[in-house]
Amino acid sequence: METSTEGAARPDSGPVAAADPPVTAGPAAADTQVTTGTPAVPPASLSPSRASDFMQCPLLYRFRVIDRLPEKPSEAATRGTLVHAVLERLFDAPPAERTAPRAKALLPGQWDRLRESRPEVVELFADDPDGERLARWLAEAERLVERWFTLEDPSRLEPAERELFVEAELDSGLRLRGIIDRVDVAPTGEVRIVDYKTGKAPRPEYAEGALFQMKFYALVVWRLKKVVPRRLQLVYLGSGDVLTYDPVLADLERVERKLLALWDAIRTATETGDWRPRPTKLCGWCDHQAHCPEFGGTPPPYPLPVRAAESGGAQQGRMGPD
Repeated sequence: METSTEGAARPDSGPVAAADPPVTAGPAAADTQVTTGTPAVPPASLSPSRASDFMQCPLLYRFRVIDRLPEKPSEAATRGTLVHAVLERLFDAPPAERTAPRAKALLPGQWDRLRESRPEVVELFADDPDGERLARWLAEAERLVERWFTLEDPSRLEPAERELFVEAELDSGLRLRGIIDRVDVAPTGEVRIVDYKTGKAPRPEYAEGALFQMKFYALVVWRLKKVVPRRLQLVYLGSGDVLTYDPVLADLERVERKLLALWDAIRTATETGDWRPRPTKLCGWCDHQAHCPEFGGTPPPYPLPVRAAESGGAQQGRMGPD
């Protein structure tokens, strides 16, 4: 999932555009010997979340993308997934019916659907027989949904796309992919990319990191449609803030250069098997401490041959359902 962090705060931004999410599992995720049943393959594409993983810690990227180690669901991320689902489904209703009570009424049904599609989230409240913690968790989701109505008026919005899967291949062969929460298109053709965050807005000194994901999406849209989005908008439901940025072509070109350099570093690590940990305050929330040398652990045996990965020959790009 796409995350932006403020200092040592735990990421709480819901699902993002992880077209290549980590494997999730139950209590067995803490075991030192893990078999996912999925053969390891060299990385073939890059999403905003995985790019952020590598920048945060190359070893974390390896654990998630190559080893595909299981990760336990968290209350914060699962709540983000639930709130995103409600905001997406609300636009199925006619404009006049897109109200806060209707949105809150969607929560129980979307929670049922989430438990059916991702059974591992049930374990979050396995030790809550009276349902008190679950009730508080759902009440917080309600508050986040309600706050959205103080930031945007859905009765005056008609998204062109919701949960839009995008994928494009750069001239270098690097494939970029992700899922955009919402795309608005003005009658004049101007494009706005919107992303919901269930956490709090970052302090100004961390704003550039928060915008990285949005510039990534803008680059993909530009490559696919030859249109530079007019506005990038981050809606922070946790703090009631809206962060906007109006990109220019030079911004997207800089992001492309950064991603190419990042991909070169990822390919080098893939070929050599040298994935260095990068300790930060965020390590305290990592699920993989048992495998991390910084915590006295040992990574699993490297599952790939130490050689360059071969490039594929897939289609040039896509913009639509995954």
